[in-house]
Amino acid sequence: MTVIIIAIVASICALLFAVYLARVVMAHDTGTDAMRSIAAAIQEGASAFLYREYLYISVFVTIVTITLALLVDADILDKFPSEKGELTGLPRTAIAYLIGAIASATAGYIGMMIAVRANVRTAASAHEGLNPALRVAFSSGAVMGVTATGLSLICLTVLYLLFEDVRPLTGFAFGASSIALFARVGGGIFTKAADVGADIVGKLEAGIEED
Repeated sequence: MTVIIIAIVASICALLFAVYLARVVMAHDTGTDAMRSIAAAIQEGASAFLYREYLYISVFVTIVTITLALLVDADILDKFPSEKGELTGLPRTAIAYLIGAIASATAGYIGMMIAVRANVRTAASAHEGLNPALRVAFSSGAVMGVTATGLSLICLTVLYLLFEDVRPLTGFAFGASSIALFARVGGGIFTKAADVGADIVGKLEAGIEED
């Protein structure tokens, strides 16, 4: 029980530290009107991308959750005859998968929202020197890392307390990693598309020459 208490306290401390870092980042200056205008456009694009991405991901999560509940927890194919009694009842693996997916999506959303707000503050802080800009950038990146760690730890701890078994926790890992994979691939495509679009606009409209 001591380990459980330590895990809960550590996860809460991590989440509180993430909130503190986010407040520190948001307290910095956002620069000129032109910088704020560009930052607002970036935030709008990022929000639209996340909404659309999570909409499609939710369909995948729903299908996998139902599949796990039927094939693993209910064992409709009778693949776990020796553990039949343990697998009936509450769909523990499916629940753990769903919670893992939600936790991963939440961490990704928080990370994206702080990142698109920190970039303009990093650029504004760069006018004061390299170190101030680095502090803002590092703090914004730490928000994502600490949030993911805190959410994962507290979710795993609560699931273990509820199920008193480590086997369903594989569902949590599956859910968290699958959402992270989709977000990574989708984010890379979105970033590349934005980069190509900016390059085309710069050449055709602004007349910027190739490097």
